[in-house]
Parts: sequence; C-alpha cells; structure tokens
Amino acid sequence: MTHAAATGDLRAFAEEADAGLLSPVSASPLVAALTGDRAVLAAILAVESGWAAVLQRAGLAPAGAAAVVASAAEAGRYDLADTALRAQGGGNPVIPLLADLRKKVAALDTAGVGAARAVHTSLTSQDVLDTALMLLARNTVHAVLADLKGTTAALAHLAGQHGDTLCVGRSLTQHSLPYTFGLRAAQWFQGVAAAGRQLEALQFPVQFGGAAGTLAAGTVLTEGSHATPFSLADNLAAQLGLAPAPAPWHTNRLAITSLGHALASVLDAFGKIAADVLFLSRPEVAELAEPRAAGRGVSSAMPQKQNPVLSVLVRSAALQAPQLAAQLHVAAANFNDERPDGAWHTEWPALRQLLALTLGAAGHIRELAEGLGVFPAAMRRNLELAGPLLLAEGVSTAVAPLLTEQDGRSGQQQLQHVVDQTLQVPPAEQAATYRKLVRDAVPALVVPDARLEELLDPASYLGQSAEITRRILAAFPDFVSPDANGASHG
Repeated sequence: MTHAAATGDLRAFAEEADAGLLSPVSASPLVAALTGDRAVLAAILAVESGWAAVLQRAGLAPAGAAAVVASAAEAGRYDLADTALRAQGGGNPVIPLLADLRKKVAALDTAGVGAARAVHTSLTSQDVLDTALMLLARNTVHAVLADLKGTTAALAHLAGQHGDTLCVGRSLTQHSLPYTFGLRAAQWFQGVAAAGRQLEALQFPVQFGGAAGTLAAGTVLTEGSHATPFSLADNLAAQLGLAPAPAPWHTNRLAITSLGHALASVLDAFGKIAADVLFLSRPEVAELAEPRAAGRGVSSAMPQKQNPVLSVLVRSAALQAPQLAAQLHVAAANFNDERPDGAWHTEWPALRQLLALTLGAAGHIRELAEGLGVFPAAMRRNLELAGPLLLAEGVSTAVAPLLTEQDGRSGQQQLQHVVDQTLQVPPAEQAATYRKLVRDAVPALVVPDARLEELLDPASYLGQSAEITRRILAAFPDFVSPDANGASHG
C-alpha cells in the first residue's frame, strides 16, 4: 500500500487520534475539549481573529475586517486531519491553517472591505503558535485549579474530621510512631495546596516579535499611527485574556518551563496521595478504600477484585510528568539562534501531554478525596500491632533522666536494653514482654503505674500533630473551601 493510499484510509480516524485509548487517565471529554487537536486549532484561530480585531481598532485594518476574519476563524470550518498532514510542509500547523484562513476570508469578504489585510499582518508563525499554546494552557490550568480546590476542600474536611483518629506512622516501610489520620490528610492537603499556589502564580504571556524578534514588520505597519508594535501586543494580550510581555520571548522559554514545572509539581502532590491510598487500601492494611462506582475497579479475570483504579490512574500520570517537564527544559536549553531549528517543535507534544495528564488526574484525585472511605478501627488495629514498643522513644525521653546508673549503663542504655530483649521474642509476645521488662527496669517509686500507662498510651505521644494540622490549614485559607465554579469531571 502506498503512503498516499494509507493516508486516505486513515484520515477517517484522525479526528479521534487523541481520544486517550492508551492514556485512560486523560480520556475525558473535558480533557479532549481543552487540550485536544481541535482545541489547538481553535486557539490558533482565536489568536488570528484577535489580532485582526486589534488591528482594526488601531485603524490598521479596514472597518468590518475583524468581523469577516472572526467568521472565517470558526474552528468547525476546518479539516483537522488535512491541516495536520499539511503541517509537515512548513514544520508547524499555523502555516497550512493560515493558508486556509486566507481563502475563507476572501470568500466571506463579499462586501470587499479588504479583510485579508487584517490576517497575520506583521506576525510570524511562532508568535501565533506560542500565543495559542498560552491560551490553551490558561484554559486548562483554570480547569485544573477548579478540581484542585475541590480536592483541597475535601482533604481539609478529612483533616478536621479525623484530628483524633489514631493510626500508625511509617518510616522506611516500618511502624515508627503514633500518628493521626487528620495529620496525614493535612499533609496531603499541604502538598496539593502548595502546588496549587504555583499554578495560580503562573503568567501566560502573549508572544510577539515577527520573523526574527525585532518587530521590523510591526514597526513598518505602525508608521504614522498612534499605535506601536508594543501597544498592539498589549492589546492582543487584553483581547485574549493573556498577560502582556515586555519583549518577545522566542528563545527565552521560562514561560514554558515554569508552566511545565508547576504542572509536574501538581502531579507530584497527586502522586503522593495515590501512592499512600494504594498501600493503605491493600486488604491486609484496609485503612482506606476508594469510592465505589459501577464498572470501576473490575478485573477481566477475577470477579471478586475491586482494584483502586482512581489511584492507579493518578499514579500513572505522576510517573510520566517528570520526563515531560524535563523535555521542556531540554528544549529550552537548545533554543539556538533567534528562532530555533527543532527544539521548539519538541515542546508542543510534551506540554500538551502534561496539560492533559494534569487535568485528567485532577478530576480523578478530586473524586478520590471527596469519596474516600476511612476506617478508624482498622487504623487502630494496625497501630496496635507494634504494641507499646511503638512508644519506646517517648518512654525513653520521659523516663531515662529519672533512672540512676546501673552496672555502668545510663538510664537511656537501660531502656534500650529492654527494647533489645523484647525484640528477641516472637512478635505475638512482644507487647506483654515489653510492659513487664519496662516495669522491672523502672521502679514504681520513680514512675508510678498510672504514669507508666499514660506513657504507653499512643494518644499521649502525638507531639504537635494537632497544631501542625492547624498551621497547615491556616497557611492556605483560600484552598480550604471548595471553588464555587469547580465541578468535578472525574
């Protein structure tokens, strides 16, 4: 089969090429609408249409031209698959799309206003595509933030609801100290809220500069006008709802790498939650459970399984993000000359995939947080597996200074000897053994029975857990309440 024939056979499938069949975390109508090929095409056309409006207002394009361009720039008028194939001819999608736009403008300009003069005048393809990607990113980030704030609101609620719910803290996979599930939820909250702050601080700047970043064509265009190339760029930013830029940034890619870093940081925070839920929902741990939904978590072979699919999908996104963010940095470091020869092109798929993964994961993590099943009894059961040994640090801290030296061993060394002896017996006997050995090593006159029992109570050794939780929530007050406009799409 020839390449041409194969192209004809495959074109029917091109519109669905980014449906997400092998990326289920981002297989969502909202993700497709905001980051798919059609969204990219629409953003490019929005930039061209916005530029025509700016030129007309400045008196640099004929009256009525902007309306003609806006009509011609309706995304539904364009063949997406054909545009993608023809983009190979110039190396980017703006070039074939611009050719089609000019044809449609000419066809729609029945009044002969000269609307073609408003199309792409003094711009270059990088101006349009960079600005379009900033538009795409802004829309996607706004949607991510809506779900992210729904997630933090749910986590803040869990932190408050479970401030006194005892569980076990783990360090290097082993039981470490008594903990609270409220503090765990607060730490999840802190990671997501801090990443959300980074997202909120992002700038989405307009790109302008012309063929080589000197605004030479724009300077000629504005001669004899009250406008300047800079005022036109600022007006385009306002037209599109983007940030103004002090200068062209064709080869200075901090806007892109900052965006990539912020998206990866969000997925890092999501991934931490997913990793914890995956462990804590194991049957032998059973402290948490994902919310149930019909058809979710099923196995193709084992009818009894309920897989924690939300966490699996979120974790899959988190594991992909670092490499994608790194690709943006690799590209930025290789933007040679005044316009690059390939590094720019490698940004597009990496950035779009990061946007899609983050938006997809945001919906799933929100659903997970809002419907998370929490089982305090299982937490207490697992806490008690280590028995009073879990309080050995607290006992040593409180009691060691009260003990006199015996056989050349300090109080701390005596209590460590108790722990060492306890660890020699089978796990099932360790709780009783530790209690007995501690009582034998510590005279009742030094530490009465009631005080010893208090020291062996997990609730007595939580340190500043409650205050840490309070301080975390207080540090991010705007992330504690749900976003009124944040409808989950998970």
